[in-house]
Amino acid sequence: MPSIILAPIKVTGNAGELVFGDVLQITPKSTSKANAGAGGTNTGDFSATFTLISFTNTIDPDVADSNNAGNN
Repeated sequence: MPSIILAPIKVTGNAGELVFGDVLQITPKSTSKANAGAGGTNTGDFSATFTLISFTNTIDPDVADSNNAGNN
């Protein structure tokens, strides 16, 4: 079924799928992991972050977090 988009759309960033309309199945073709502190990935026109202390735990004992070998 087609979709009709009537509102204005502002895309500030896209690292994956951007789909308008019908879709049967969307599977990721790649995966990644990022570590960021408090407010490190905030996006927008008027974003402000006030953080006194921020700690990011980067210890990851897992060998594989996201397996998508069958999706390619």
